[in-house]
Amino acid sequence: MKISIITPAYNEDPNLPLLYQRILALDWKDQQLDWEWLVVDDHSHDGTDAYLQHLAEINPRVHHIRFARNFGSHAACAAGLELCTGNAAVVLAADLQDPPETIFPLVNEWRAGSKVVWAVRADRPGESLLSLAFARIYYELMRRYTSAKLPPSGADFLLMDRLVIDALKAAPEKNTSLFALIQWMGFDQAHIAYTKAQRHGGVSKWNFKTRLKLAIDSFVGFSYVPIRATIVLGLSLAFLGFLYALFLIVRRFGFANPVEGWTSLICVVLITSGIQLLMLGTMGEYLWRCLDQTRPRPRFIIESIDGHAPGLPR
Repeated sequence: MKISIITPAYNEDPNLPLLYQRILALDWKDQQLDWEWLVVDDHSHDGTDAYLQHLAEINPRVHHIRFARNFGSHAACAAGLELCTGNAAVVLAADLQDPPETIFPLVNEWRAGSKVVWAVRADRPGESLLSLAFARIYYELMRRYTSAKLPPSGADFLLMDRLVIDALKAAPEKNTSLFALIQWMGFDQAHIAYTKAQRHGGVSKWNFKTRLKLAIDSFVGFSYVPIRATIVLGLSLAFLGFLYALFLIVRRFGFANPVEGWTSLICVVLITSGIQLLMLGTMGEYLWRCLDQTRPRPRFIIESIDGHAPGLPR
């Protein structure tokens, strides 16, 4: 059996040599496994490209896929899954926070019959309180309000069977969370616990902007809650408006006091305008994704594979 290791990489020159050595050091023969390593270079600007090109030349098990521009780590994972040839694939980060030695426990669960095996973080050392808080809120909201029930502590280190890989290739969604999509697909899924290490070198490419985009993509792609929330908000506003109108009528005719108009009117206009813009923005998120999904643009464009032109974009 053959295991494909898929690693998205963006400016990971400090980490890739050590990661390669640790993958080589694994006792593949003892496990009766063949392997390949597909590193998807998300258009890096450091020495990542040159190192991977050299590695692909000296080791036929290593394949270097380079994007024409930066498309993001989820697109990089999708590209690796499209090109891999193994009976199963492991998504492994380049920053050495996910130890390659955990691959064999994932394989053992797969051999026991699971089609997807998640490595769930038992601990997240070295992360800031803000980052931990954001992650906890994100995964809790995903579990509560979407159809993708990701593990509570999060997981992006996993193994999937060839059956799952082929199912993913048949669902080329854009602007989505790849891991939420895998969870949504079903199949027999298992979990193992591991301790997430600190980043070996370089800096994380996940900032507030990229995390916010992932959160929005996840909710829009797997939940109807934002749309339903706008309906509830609209009905609530209409009900409050009706109550306020009754109050004004009673005040005018019951107490013969004139209605003070400008202050209350401006408040109502500002509140309703803000809510209407919120509703339009929410619907716009869904509409834009429908447009982007139907446009014949590829999810990613590959510049080269092992130094050669790849052909048509995906």
